[in-house]
This record gives sequence, C-alpha cells and structure tokens, in this order.
Amino acid sequence: MVRATALDEKVRAFSLGGTALVEELRGRHDTSPTVTAALGRTAMGALLLAAASLKEQHQLLTVDVRGDGPAGRILATANGAGEVRGMVGNAHAEAPSVTQGKLNVAGVVGNSGYLSVTKDLGMREPYSGMVELQSGEIGDDLAHYLVRSEQTPSAVGIGVFVVPAGVVEAAGGFLIQLLPGLSESEIERIEGQIAALPHPTRLIRDGLSPEAVLQNIFGNDVDVLDRYPVTFSCPCSRERFRAAIVTLGVEEITRIIEEEEEERTEVVCHFCNEAYYFTAEQLREIVEEAR
Repeated sequence: MVRATALDEKVRAFSLGGTALVEELRGRHDTSPTVTAALGRTAMGALLLAAASLKEQHQLLTVDVRGDGPAGRILATANGAGEVRGMVGNAHAEAPSVTQGKLNVAGVVGNSGYLSVTKDLGMREPYSGMVELQSGEIGDDLAHYLVRSEQTPSAVGIGVFVVPAGVVEAAGGFLIQLLPGLSESEIERIEGQIAALPHPTRLIRDGLSPEAVLQNIFGNDVDVLDRYPVTFSCPCSRERFRAAIVTLGVEEITRIIEEEEEERTEVVCHFCNEAYYFTAEQLREIVEEAR
C-alpha cells in the first residue's frame, strides 16, 4: 500500500498491489474464479478505505456487500496496519460471462442490494454508512459510497485477474480523492488521466509498482508519504472460540455434547477456514465454567 498526495496536497491518492493477498483468500475459501474476483475486490477496497480513513493501526473498517446475486453476502474487515480478512456466502457461485474473457463480477454480486461501510474507531459507537448497489462491480459502488456518505468525490479502480486454472495472476487497485481547492481544469485533467488508464490488473500484470500506477495518473507531481505491506490476517484462536462457546449457555452446550456423534466437535472460522476441535470432555469442562 502506498499513501500519497498530489497537486500541492489537493489530491489524496492510495495504490496497492494485492496479488499474494487475493491468492491467499482464494486458497482459504476455495472460491470460483468469479467469486475470487468479487471477494478480492472487496478486500482490497476495504484496505484502500482503511488507508484513507483510519488513523490508528488497531482501528477497523468493514465493507459489507449484500447483493441479490448467487455469491450472497461478501464481507471484508481491514485495520490500520494493512491487515485484512474476508468471507463470502457462496464460495462456488458462478455467472455467465457477458464479455469474452472477462469475469462477470456483477453477475455473482448482483446489482440490487446495498453496500455498507462501518468504522470502529474505538469510540462508544462505530460509524456506519450505507448506499444502494449501483453496479455490483465493487469499485464503482465504493466510489458511489464515498460521494454519497462522505461527500468526497473519488475514483476507485480495483481489479483481479484469474488464469483459467483459477490462480490469481494479478490484483491491485487505487483510490483517488479530490479535495477542496482544485480548479475545474485540474479536475477535468485528472478525470481524463484516470479514464485513459488501462485496467488496474493490466497495470499490475505489466509489472507496475503501486507508485508507478500513481505516476501514470499524476506524472511526477505525486508525493509518496508512506509505504507498507498488506497481508491477510485473522485474529481467531482456540481461546476465542472457547470463550464464545461459554456464551452459548449450559443447555445449548449440553445439547451439543449429547447430539454430537463424533468424538470431537469441530468449530470453523468463517473468515479464514481454520478449524478448532473440542472433545466431549473439554466441552463438559466448558459447561462447568458456564455454570
């Protein structure tokens, strides 16, 4: 992730390369190629918004996409340290291509529904904003959210390129935010430069770094402020799941012990697909703790 300003700090710019990150999401969730693109775009979008709006590393930002497509709910949570995790309702959803060779992301997401963004800044109540889906392409919907909910004119370009075998070959994106003080001619020039860009995945496949992507838009009139890695990270643990089981209460845990046919009970994290196992004896210990 690269954070930068341009045109005498009248523009905020963010760019990231996320190929390894999206490939890990694909591997953990065994997603179809089109869902890989949808989940990857959502995760990178969450990272870009987090870079633009979170001040502290521990703060969290969640992008929640609930469209009427076969993929179901798509959720990604990023923090201020460049870490993200994600989940999807139907990992194997597919939609017929409308353009030769182009994944139909809108087809699996749907174009009716809503996108919400929640920021947990450590205050008493998190901030949340919501907009109706415009296209299901994720990037356009995030730009629409920024204009409608945060009154910030923005351009968002996010892409994931998946080879026929299903592996992620390229993933990346950018977020450009226009601040007060820009002239009409400057705005038109920026819009023209963004419109003339190749697709974000083409830029990544051509070997451009996040800095070079921003230079393609602003030339040398860009000042890089920060650069840091983006990674998949899930804070789940056996201890967290044990604590969650306690909250089920004595009756529910006892029912699980009595109805479970296997020697152990499996609990799976929906964000990373890590599995944790509890034997009947361990569950009885949790029952005593719940009492």
